[in-house]
Amino acid sequence: MRIMQVFIHVKPDKVDEFVAATLENARNSLKEPGVARFDVLRQADDPTRFVLVEAYRAADDPARHKATDHYARWQQLAEPLMAEPRTRLVYESVFPADSDWG
Repeated sequence: MRIMQVFIHVKPDKVDEFVAATLENARNSLKEPGVARFDVLRQADDPTRFVLVEAYRAADDPARHKATDHYARWQQLAEPLMAEPRTRLVYESVFPADSDWG
């Protein structure tokens, strides 16, 4: 498993647009065979900050995700709404076992 946390800071007046675009991307991402999870989280004390938690079944699945039409649409819509460039951290799963991700 390859898990990513993507940290995003959105312009205050663009939060609703960002949420709409991101939920559309998340719903479509879950249809990809290589995507085990795609969580959209908003920081409780700052509604302009988000974390996407993306869990991929194999190391090459993130690249497949980035090649989809829905990701390209999201990138085109969401990037101008961001207050600063997004950052990410990449993890390998320790627990649960890869076979337990469903």
